[in-house]
Amino acid sequence: MAETVFGNTLGLKPNQIRRLEKLYDRRVPPHRIISQEFARQLTEISHEIRRQVGVLVDRGGYVESVMVGDASSITLPDISRARAGVSRFRGVRLLHTHLRGEKLTQDDLTDLALLRLDLVAAVTIDAEGYPAVVHTAHLVPGSSRNDGDSAVEIGDEEPWSFLEPRHPSQLEDDFLELIENLEAELARTRKARSASDKRDRAILVSVTTRSTADAEESMAEMAELARSAGVVVLDHVIQRRNELDPRTLVGSGKLKQLLVHAMQLGVDMIIFDRDLRPAQVKSINAATDIKVVDRTQLILDIFAQRAQSREGKIQVELAQLKYRLPRLSGSGSEMSRLAGGIGGRGPGETKLEVDRRRARDRITHLEREIEQLRKHRRTRRANRSRHRLPVVSIVGYTNAGKSTLLNALTGSGVLVENRMFATLDPTSRRLRLPRDREVIINDTVGFIRDLPQELIFAFRATLEELEDSNLLVHLVDASSPHLAAQIASVESILADLDLSEIPRLIVFNKADKVPHEEVQNLCRIYRGVAVSAIDPKTLVPLVERMGEFVDLESEKLIPSPVS
Repeated sequence: MAETVFGNTLGLKPNQIRRLEKLYDRRVPPHRIISQEFARQLTEISHEIRRQVGVLVDRGGYVESVMVGDASSITLPDISRARAGVSRFRGVRLLHTHLRGEKLTQDDLTDLALLRLDLVAAVTIDAEGYPAVVHTAHLVPGSSRNDGDSAVEIGDEEPWSFLEPRHPSQLEDDFLELIENLEAELARTRKARSASDKRDRAILVSVTTRSTADAEESMAEMAELARSAGVVVLDHVIQRRNELDPRTLVGSGKLKQLLVHAMQLGVDMIIFDRDLRPAQVKSINAATDIKVVDRTQLILDIFAQRAQSREGKIQVELAQLKYRLPRLSGSGSEMSRLAGGIGGRGPGETKLEVDRRRARDRITHLEREIEQLRKHRRTRRANRSRHRLPVVSIVGYTNAGKSTLLNALTGSGVLVENRMFATLDPTSRRLRLPRDREVIINDTVGFIRDLPQELIFAFRATLEELEDSNLLVHLVDASSPHLAAQIASVESILADLDLSEIPRLIVFNKADKVPHEEVQNLCRIYRGVAVSAIDPKTLVPLVERMGEFVDLESEKLIPSPVS
């Protein structure tokens, strides 16, 4: 028998507490939701103390926890370590009393969903303290409702089903058979992944105070980021608010609905399409054990996957540490009405301070390493400048085709993938232009809307390569429906890096995917050049424009000798 009765026993008499403790010795027949005898034991003591009484019962029918609430609610213990899985429920059911004859409350149903209980049942009490009827609900399998073109509305589908209210003696449902069938259906609707598929499943969430059209545009980019990170998107949700909730971003009610939907789909993480403040991360984590990721964290993860060189890995680690440091905090598993526990202070806080100190020390160490890398880069650039070769750098929005263009121009073999941030490390090659001119051409890391400040700081040593450029080739994906916004984002980042004064040539890539008249119109508006990096014939105008630029700079630059 457990030694502790969870809940508020203050004010109860010793004999009442002993009666509560004796509930641990009782057993519900495994195939019954609740027996007449057990229901009567609950209602009699609940009627006497005028408080709700509840128990958590495992599938063997044994009582795991006893709770005492007040007249209208009950608080559950922390059961986060109990059995649960993607295709399983928690393995315990909540049986408790209702003093006023009310049906299952919203708190009951929220606990059912968030805690993934097998079942929740409320036994109402008649005037003499005997069981009246039992109100029962269980979870039902959910499925992704996203058709790929539109976002769902949070909370438009309830994840639970109710059984007909009955007197305990008339509850004939086979509990174990019911749960077995539900879990089997749950496993089928989870789109069970193969043993080799280790990818995370996620819901994307966008919260906006602007038009939903803007949110949908941003959500499309988030979906591409998630794909680049190796995440399978099962659904996406857009919520429009007059103002963002400072505590949970979406609001406490919507957060519960979102978590219920995430539970239905069996996702591993929820990805928010904006940066979360440390307090918001803490509040959301307190409500769920599902991993919570924001936009910056997702981009940092992609960079961590892509980093190959020692320099790239150092820069990514520094960015991650700077992002995580203000978010280091104690962790908990409170959900809905879960009770807190004494003992959460002391050693836990000490470990937290140790973690913070180690993070600060590591940041200092990495910053020193990056400073050394900056010095080495300056030395290399100084050596390069002695040859007086013009430097052309390719910049642009991520996945615009920069590496493909570099390969096409120089015959290189730089990695090319149809993913965001496929390459992080800058690559330099020589390119021979008409009239025996040579230039150094650089491929740089791709930009993105609202590029995280942690990344800009960490990659400043790499981005300094752009400072010595004589020409920036701003490569644009001509087929992108968000072309104008992407151009504006790149120009904004270049301005933040104090690179606006360097001459730029806008080049529209993937011109083969856009009607000819539209491409010509873009070139006329932006005074640019249209190419298809996979078709060498289209590169001639670009090379000629670059050659014209070098000719204009000939008074400043001494051409390299012809070999």
